[in-house]
Order: sequence, then structure tokens, then C-alpha cells
Amino acid sequence: MTTAPGISVNFVTTSQQRNTRACMVCSIVQLQSRFVREGCPNCEEALAMQGSPEAVDECTSQMYEGLITLTDPATSWVARWQRLDNYVSGVYAVKVIGNLPDEARQRLEDAGVPYRP
Repeated sequence: MTTAPGISVNFVTTSQQRNTRACMVCSIVQLQSRFVREGCPNCEEALAMQGSPEAVDECTSQMYEGLITLTDPATSWVARWQRLDNYVSGVYAVKVIGNLPDEARQRLEDAGVPYRP
């Protein structure tokens, strides 16, 4: 995928926003098709969404509030405030509405990934 200089590869155009979902663990917002194709860039090892539309439906939500665009999470005070400073650059939801299924919570626990609903 080619992007203009300074544009994150995780950028979603406004015309595609109705097809977006937010990860219920890290809050990154991506197209549903991208979650299926590539998984979550932050949580893939624990959630295994890549190639599984069912896992994407269970571990992401279409209902979220607010958006934060992070270009350098390691140095952003907003990223630290939202606990996003160890994640990849991209667009994140301020609040994700939904509940992870018990088996996904167990996979997170087994992987040592903190989950804050």
C-alpha cells in the first residue's frame, strides 16, 4: 500500500468510516476487511483475528466513541494518558463499547496481555 509522505498506513478515509471496527483490547480502528486480512497490529498474537471473520466480529466493535490519531505513540502525552504508548501509529478509539467473549479473555490472560474493559 502506498501512502503520501507523513500519512500512516493505518489511516482510514472518511468515506470508509462506516466499515470500521475498533479492537476491544487496544482500541485501534481499522477497516473490518483489514482486521480479517492482517489481524490486529497490536494484539494479533493473543487474539488471532487474521483470516477469521468470526474472531474479528467477536474481538472488535462497530460501536466506539471519539478518535485519536497517533503518529508517534512513544513520545505523545495523549498516548501515555490513554495507555497507547506501546502500540503502533494509527487511529484509536477513545472508548470502545462491547464485551470480549470469555475464551478471548482467557487467551489474553494466558498471553499476559492486560485487558481493561
